[in-house]
Amino acid sequence: MSGRSSEVETLGRSALAEIVERLGRSHDFVVIDCPGHDTYLTTFTHSLANTLITPLNDSFLDFDVLGTVDPNDFKVTGISHYSKMVEEARRQRSAHDQPAFEWVVLRNRLSTLGSRNKRLVGEALSELAKTLNFRLVDGLAERVIFREFYPRGLTAVDDASQLALGSRPTMSHVTARLEMERLMTAIMLGHLVARRPESSDASRDAA
Repeated sequence: MSGRSSEVETLGRSALAEIVERLGRSHDFVVIDCPGHDTYLTTFTHSLANTLITPLNDSFLDFDVLGTVDPNDFKVTGISHYSKMVEEARRQRSAHDQPAFEWVVLRNRLSTLGSRNKRLVGEALSELAKTLNFRLVDGLAERVIFREFYPRGLTAVDDASQLALGSRPTMSHVTARLEMERLMTAIMLGHLVARRPESSDASRDAA
């Protein structure tokens, strides 16, 4: 059974790699949304990434998939299962002489108000970023407007017309759009800087 399982996994990896390569020839970006559980294809998909984006709700409950903290002082004490999977994906890329991917961790559903929990989670993530070599980016705030977009099939960067929304756009729509544009800029600029060759021409192009 183990031999058969190994053969199936090899075929699965080959098929996925072929699909991603084919899409890459005709698209600027290929986005793969991985499941929340660990499988051989999940790890392999991570190893194919140029940029790995990990959204994380701003709580220690979600932080636990990346690392562990001391319950008394909230200092980082170790790394957890997801971080170990990312490390394995990095090893797979290195074994095939591929450049390291950029890892971006998004603090998602942020409260617009300051709190002790928000500060402690931020400090723990900043500490963990040094160990795991990821870039920490503030993601999207907890806004009702994002929930209102969904049933209409809209996103924050779509044209929020009165016809599409069923009502006049408000400052909430503008704020959500600006927040999404800021997030996309942070992700893309980091991606370009991480892969900018050391030449004046490349620097000019990236700018």
